[in-house]
Amino acid sequence: MSHVFPRHTKSDLPTAVGGEGCYLIDSTGKRYFDGSGGAAVSCLGHGDREVTEAIKTQLDTLAFAHTGFFTSHPAEALADYLIERAPEGLDRCYFVSGGSEAVEAAIKLARQYHIERGETGRHRLISRKQSYHGNTLGALAAGGNTWRREPFAPLMIDTTHIAPCYEYRGREEGETAEQYGLRVADELETEIQRLGPETVMAFIAEPVVGATLGAVPPVEGYFRRIREICDRHGILLILDEVMCGMGRTGSLFACDQDGVRPDILCIAKGLGAGYQPIGAALCSAEIYQAIEQGSGFFQHGHTYIGHPTACAGALAVVQAMEDRALIPRVNEMGALLKSALEAEFGQHPHIGDIRGRGLFQGLEIVENRETKEPFDPARGVNKRFKKAAFEAGLISYPMGGTIDGRRGDHVLLAPPFIVEEAHVGEITDKLSIALKTALA
Repeated sequence: MSHVFPRHTKSDLPTAVGGEGCYLIDSTGKRYFDGSGGAAVSCLGHGDREVTEAIKTQLDTLAFAHTGFFTSHPAEALADYLIERAPEGLDRCYFVSGGSEAVEAAIKLARQYHIERGETGRHRLISRKQSYHGNTLGALAAGGNTWRREPFAPLMIDTTHIAPCYEYRGREEGETAEQYGLRVADELETEIQRLGPETVMAFIAEPVVGATLGAVPPVEGYFRRIREICDRHGILLILDEVMCGMGRTGSLFACDQDGVRPDILCIAKGLGAGYQPIGAALCSAEIYQAIEQGSGFFQHGHTYIGHPTACAGALAVVQAMEDRALIPRVNEMGALLKSALEAEFGQHPHIGDIRGRGLFQGLEIVENRETKEPFDPARGVNKRFKKAAFEAGLISYPMGGTIDGRRGDHVLLAPPFIVEEAHVGEITDKLSIALKTALA
């Protein structure tokens, strides 16, 4: 009998015993194609020798040193590497152990920045509906996913949410994509005015929405308008690239494709590629200087921030992306995957939308393609799909509640950057099997 507390107490999970490239292997020898990288984590696949050797070398040198007493060479080198390639203006890296911690740190940093500048009334955070920013209480409050929030709502800080940029369901007839983007971006201005500009500290959003919507990118011009609104009111822009960043959508930082510079940028998942737990909040020089020239102390911290072994592993991961030209490969293989998905499902009566960027692709499952009507949530289509795909040997990331937290189903794909052309056919074949089974 297991003494592990699992995610789902009624699940009987196989035991993973090995990983090889794009595949995970269980104790019976069955191989599973990792079509979602776990949760968009395993960007280099499994068993990468260069990364594991970097971690082993660091363990032989220095496993851990508490950042209350020391910095370390791996942390300094990783910070230099990231800032050199980050959007203009970002200057400092605050290393943590995962995405939720990165968002939590970003929220606290935004609040303290305004305090240091004497604007103590700025405490409100605005986010978007159907977003996901993590599972710690602050990050969960930032998110706009109804079913995740509901049980813990009494424990969370008060946040408000505007509409997402969700073109498939939000753009009105006769409205251009750009007009739609500006309209929903302007909801931020309306919400700021409702709350009082002097009370708002930050707006947080995912450049490409991951778990809750299934790889939904913004339309052209949306984030530029968001940036203008934030600047107009002295509000910080926090971009959450925990899932969509670190090369996943075809550039090291996802926001580069939208021509927008955040004040704080959150990364994780692909930063460590699953080899070590790590995340980071990158902030502007202006934010850092406000702390440095004020109290001199960021009133936040965790035991394992800036962990030398985790930073050494992450540095090896991002260097591998560059040295092996894997990010250009993301664009190449992403285009191939999208083309294959469109060929297989573009006219399928129960696939309403195929969207995404790079190797971050989503399929929205509908009951009626013409009306976009979703399946009854009671059918549990996403759960049936996940089970069927797994039985067929494909790890995918289906979710329900796509439209409003209750209705709608989608499946997210985020395969490793080392995916090959032959794998694309395997993905679409197994998706077809899963879809047929889920809808039977």
